Amino acid sequence: MTASGIDAERRSFARWALTPSLIVLFAVAVLPALYLLVTSLTPFQLINPGSASDFSSPLRNYRLLPGDPRFVNSLFVQAKLSFWGVLFQVLLGMLLALLLHTQSRFVEFARTFFLIPMVLPPIVVAVIWKLIYTPDISPLYYAASLLNFTMPALTSSVDFALTAIIIADTWEWLPFTFLMVLAALQTIPDEYSEAALVDGANRFQIFWYVTLPFIAPILVISALFRLIDSVKAFPLVFLLTGGGPGSITEVTNYYAYLLAFDNNEIGYSSAVTIVMLLLVVAVSLGVMWMGRHREAMR
Repeated sequence: MTASGIDAERRSFARWALTPSLIVLFAVAVLPALYLLVTSLTPFQLINPGSASDFSSPLRNYRLLPGDPRFVNSLFVQAKLSFWGVLFQVLLGMLLALLLHTQSRFVEFARTFFLIPMVLPPIVVAVIWKLIYTPDISPLYYAASLLNFTMPALTSSVDFALTAIIIADTWEWLPFTFLMVLAALQTIPDEYSEAALVDGANRFQIFWYVTLPFIAPILVISALFRLIDSVKAFPLVFLLTGGGPGSITEVTNYYAYLLAFDNNEIGYSSAVTIVMLLLVVAVSLGVMWMGRHREAMR
């Protein structure tokens, strides 16, 4: 058999081997997304099943969104949660990776220990922080009482409810950025740091001019992944605050959930979800563009 024939057989085998995976991917990802888009063009309500096929005014839901104060507020809440959560996760993950970028048994144990929050199911993380934030049974409040320090009920406080969710989200996903940055640090040749030391550079200068340029792309990628994933903080909001007090912690996906399952507004909820998806894509493309622009300027 000729080489071209072998290549053709390999391509054919690859197509057949990928086909089952592509079918499953289409069924679990593409079809639900298409159904969501179609539903967003209708006034579908659970109490009126026939409205699911009413396309007389397909843009009605989208025209209502700019004038919906709860939707606009949910975008601002989501933006604050995403910005501060991603910022803390990237910065603290980088600092933790720099501290644990050494070889010892204790450090290896510490690395494993810090990965635990990331592998826990999100609902379990929410339950853990629910216990921590409940004054009657919380070790945090008990320790504060021993120090004669009065703490407010964080999840029901207007000033601290969103901060409490940001702390819990940072604790859960800090290991992700830590692991990414640690892997990047291990690829940096030691010769660069040694040469900088010989030239008289201090530790901060080595970090700024040697280490940071190497790990900057990983920081951007970590931030991008966490930014996309930050819109899925639903378990924390649902279990810790329920969107309250008021609408202080009512992020966009939680508002969409309330519309669908409390108000039976399936079509309007789908439109909210579609807009949220488009905004996430736009912000992600912006982050990628800034990363490429920075690389081009170097």
